[in-house]
Amino acid sequence: MTDGELEVLALSLQVSLVAILFALPLALAAAWLLSRRDFPGKSLLDGVIHLPLVLPPVVVGYLLILGFGRQGLIGGWLHDVFGLTLIFNWTGAALAAGVMAFPLMVRAIRLSLDAIDRRLETAARTLGAGRADVFLTVTLPLALPGLLAGTVLGFARCLGEFGATITFAANIPGETRTIPLAIYSALQTPDGESAALRLVLLSILVSILALAGSEWLARRLARRLGGEG
Repeated sequence: MTDGELEVLALSLQVSLVAILFALPLALAAAWLLSRRDFPGKSLLDGVIHLPLVLPPVVVGYLLILGFGRQGLIGGWLHDVFGLTLIFNWTGAALAAGVMAFPLMVRAIRLSLDAIDRRLETAARTLGAGRADVFLTVTLPLALPGLLAGTVLGFARCLGEFGATITFAANIPGETRTIPLAIYSALQTPDGESAALRLVLLSILVSILALAGSEWLARRLARRLGGEG
């Protein structure tokens, strides 16, 4: 691998990890809200959360420009108050990746929460545990498999994100050029097939390692929960 390809790999991992780090708590909160609460507009919120799954990624990228660009409502405020610019920056690539991965994470975590026997939570409440205690000691441990699945799905989605990223963060070498964008760039240049193939194989390898690590953690978690039970 060349130094440029190692740089692309490092940037891709950085973008994906940062995206997951910020998206995971929000995904857990959204999944819990959809699983445990009934309120007006719940179906609308569910639809908005899952909108990135059905919209073209370029549309998501354009909406990010409207909201988080220098002239956007949120982006302008971030720049004026904190001096933070997301567009055409690796942090913008992380934002785009996180937005595209968010609905997959919410769905996986929500399915895990829905599968929990609610009587266990009720029993903990009757024994005097508060809402926070029930969530931390009963709900969250039982939802860990879904949390792990959502994290892996989100990481894989971030690693492969292309459309929203190139629209919002562009394809800047050393700044926003992740593996998918580097493959695209290689295929646009003469004799770039070999570089593209190496990046494709690298992407496959990273994905396999992530899945293998997830499976290993899931088995350890299952044994631990089984032992405690």
